[in-house]
Amino acid sequence: MANFGGRKNGIVSRAMWEGLNPEILALILVRIPVEELLQTIPLVCKSWWSAVAGPYCWSNIDVEDWCRRWSRFDRVDSLVRKLVRRSRGMCRRLSAYRLGDPGFAFAANWYFSVLLLVFGGEDVGGNDMFLVRCLKVLQIPMSEVSDKMVEKHAVATLTVLDISYCLRITSKGLEAVGKSCKFLIQLKRNMPPLELEETEKRAKKMDDGEAMAIANTMPGLNRLELAYGRFGDHGLNAILTNCKALTHLDIEGCLYVELNGDLEQRCGQLMDFKPPWTDDDHFLAVAAAADDDTEDFSSSESE
Repeated sequence: MANFGGRKNGIVSRAMWEGLNPEILALILVRIPVEELLQTIPLVCKSWWSAVAGPYCWSNIDVEDWCRRWSRFDRVDSLVRKLVRRSRGMCRRLSAYRLGDPGFAFAANWYFSVLLLVFGGEDVGGNDMFLVRCLKVLQIPMSEVSDKMVEKHAVATLTVLDISYCLRITSKGLEAVGKSCKFLIQLKRNMPPLELEETEKRAKKMDDGEAMAIANTMPGLNRLELAYGRFGDHGLNAILTNCKALTHLDIEGCLYVELNGDLEQRCGQLMDFKPPWTDDDHFLAVAAAADDDTEDFSSSESE
């Protein structure tokens, strides 16, 4: 653990911490890994225990590293519930892997409860103070959250959302997100790469549903990542047409996108654009074409 404060005879001096504002102390303690923050720091002294037990250390809940070491969703859900409860409605960013439906529902309902407590159910659309203090960033890639939970438990104040590799969320869930999260400006919805298949077989799996849900319900997006999505030119056209604020777009690995018509030109006008194919893909395509030309030339020579 890092050395905080002076030392005398090998013992950390704790006098300087007593009476220190918990909010100031939290600014120091939040740099410590979550596991140590929960297990070791509370044992150091009373002021440290109070700081960790209070909300100021949990305005930014990032347990990604911890989640990587656990494959059990119930353990992740349990930790998230514990930390969200400690935040007392002050958490502005929650980042976790392998979150389940129970953990998501608890986090969403907790902030809804805070809303009811503070405003008595009144509309908070114009209340800037509440929007500053509520959950804005939710990053839960590789989670088991389902469409049903997303539809039932909305987190309306989100501005940034990462639901990459969340296989139980479909176009239905994305539509629910778009309808409830009116402040959303960044979305990450990257998916696992598709298996290499013949064009005829892949064509049957093309689905513009998610792209259309995004285009129809998230017009305020400025950053969008859809790597290895299953949409085609139709879905991409809808996104470019409806999402006027879009400046960053990543569609790497989207095998069904061909960029026909003026799509390539429109994408090129964005500040940052990652096309469906990578440099390696282009190299392989050129090499394959060269091989075909060589075979044709050899055949004509033999004749």
